[in-house]
Amino acid sequence: MPSRFGSLVKEACVLLDKFTSDNRCVDVFIEEASTSTDLQSIDPAERKFILEVVSGCVEYKKLLNVVINAFYGQNKKWLCRSDRSQFIITCYLAIFSLDELGLEHFSSIIKSLGTLKMHLFLDFFFSNLTSWIQEEWNSIYEAEFVERHWIGPLLRWRPEINLLMDQLAVTKESEVRRGPVKTTQFQFNLSKPKPRPLPMPELIPLREKAKSVPNTTYTAPREVQILEKIKQQNQQKAEELLIDAKMNHFRCGNPQKSELTKRVISQINAEVDSKLKFDSFHSSGIPPSKKVDSCSVKLNNAAIRRREALHDRQVKEELQRIERLVQGARDPSPYLQRQREMLEKDLQEKLQTTERKRLETQISEQEVALARTRITERNQKAAQLKKEETAQLMQIYAEKRLKEEKEFRDLVQQVTEGQNNTKAAKEEIRKLKQKIVKEVSERSQELLRQALEEQQEELCRKFKIIHEIHAIESLPRIRPSSFDDTETGGHELLSEMSLVELKERLALLRQHQQTQQEERRSHILEEKQKKKQEMLETLDNIELHRRVLAKEAAERKEEKKAKQELQQQLVAQDETILALKKKLEEKKQACQRVKQAERSRTKPCKKTPTGTPSQRDLKEKTWEELEQSIARYIQETP
Repeated sequence: MPSRFGSLVKEACVLLDKFTSDNRCVDVFIEEASTSTDLQSIDPAERKFILEVVSGCVEYKKLLNVVINAFYGQNKKWLCRSDRSQFIITCYLAIFSLDELGLEHFSSIIKSLGTLKMHLFLDFFFSNLTSWIQEEWNSIYEAEFVERHWIGPLLRWRPEINLLMDQLAVTKESEVRRGPVKTTQFQFNLSKPKPRPLPMPELIPLREKAKSVPNTTYTAPREVQILEKIKQQNQQKAEELLIDAKMNHFRCGNPQKSELTKRVISQINAEVDSKLKFDSFHSSGIPPSKKVDSCSVKLNNAAIRRREALHDRQVKEELQRIERLVQGARDPSPYLQRQREMLEKDLQEKLQTTERKRLETQISEQEVALARTRITERNQKAAQLKKEETAQLMQIYAEKRLKEEKEFRDLVQQVTEGQNNTKAAKEEIRKLKQKIVKEVSERSQELLRQALEEQQEELCRKFKIIHEIHAIESLPRIRPSSFDDTETGGHELLSEMSLVELKERLALLRQHQQTQQEERRSHILEEKQKKKQEMLETLDNIELHRRVLAKEAAERKEEKKAKQELQQQLVAQDETILALKKKLEEKKQACQRVKQAERSRTKPCKKTPTGTPSQRDLKEKTWEELEQSIARYIQETP
């Protein structure tokens, strides 16, 4: 067995390729492979080694793909996809079986698989082992487990692996230095063909001579210099006016606001903001669904009077009923009881019919769902056939369009090569003219802005003068006042009096009115208290009567609920309803079987082998390439 490790690894590569292409369960595949004719002729120990390697590669596929995918991504130019299984098995043996095999058997396996590619793979694997490979493995498994079981043993084997890599490097150089194998050279004495005649040269069409570019395009216009001088003059004037304004301030008028005015303005703004109601539209929440009887509701006098009248009327009616029964009137309770029983019987029959109809509708819905699934399957098959036919037609049409596109591109290229020189000159002239126009427009905008600034400054100066005039006019005027409160007006009237006497009389009258008002208020409060006491007594009587009625209503409600539960039990025990439920359960099971069949059909379609792309992916790629080429053709056509 030790001398045949290389051939055993190749057999394992073949089995691993078969598993990836079949994509079946691992245990089933291992059982079939162990009983196959290819492995029956091999020794049992060798067969066990092959099957363990294949099952281990499948079990740790995610761990091994981290290394293999990065290796192929870095060296995808010259690596072959068929050698992927060799690299996977080599990586698995280096991680898990290096202690069991030993360096001698491991080196024989490496040399049997090819020195060049195995040297490159081992160099890539061991140089990146403690960097990003360990980080990727830590994201899949726990860091302590990775460090103890995989990274530590590989680092212990690192010196021996370096010696093996040096041997592989020497063999690689010897293979590169080998000279090419000499091959047999044939000599034929053939007659030389006659030289072909040169074709006639094509006539070059003569074009009209274009006019030369005028000199004015290369010289700046005079308007630019004039605008520059005007700009400098305006800037000097503005600086002089600024210096003058800084030196000569107004003496009496202060355009800035004082602290008092700022405080008053802030108070006014705060009052205005407090009146705003931005959150007034928010609701106060959902009211509780269950009303609590303990919460007392404040009633007004009218509500209390209404409750009192209702209570008196109910008591009066009850007394009249008792009097009629005492006098020999007939009690209607048996008739009402019979009427209630008939209503309950009708309700039970109605419940049975509704339950039967509901089950029948559910059965019909299940049947409709089954029919819909059959129709969708038929439509999907027809649509798939139609898509394949349209794809073939579009492929033929796209090839035709690509051929026409190529011919048209060649023709356009021949025409544009003769017109490039004139187009370039026109483009330069157009850019230069656009630049001059842009500069002139910017200068004119600058002049307009300066004129607006000057006008704004003049308006500000006038506003400050007006503000000074208003400040002078708003000063208060002091006027002398000589008025005596104790003297009369001197009009010689009968009821004439001074201002002080008038104030004293008004104060006495106001005091008299206040005493009268307090007496009336005390009288009203006493009457109100009496009425309130009467209302409280009536409320106590009404509350007692209401509690008795509520207790009776609760007892009736419990009896009604028990009767409803009994009716539902009777409806559930009906034979027709039980039969319909059984039929509905069978329809549901049929629908589930159909769905499971659809899933089992879709699973093989989704799982394609990782080594080779599926036919559908190839069709989609060719379809996208054809659409892109048609779009480019439409954009390039004038």
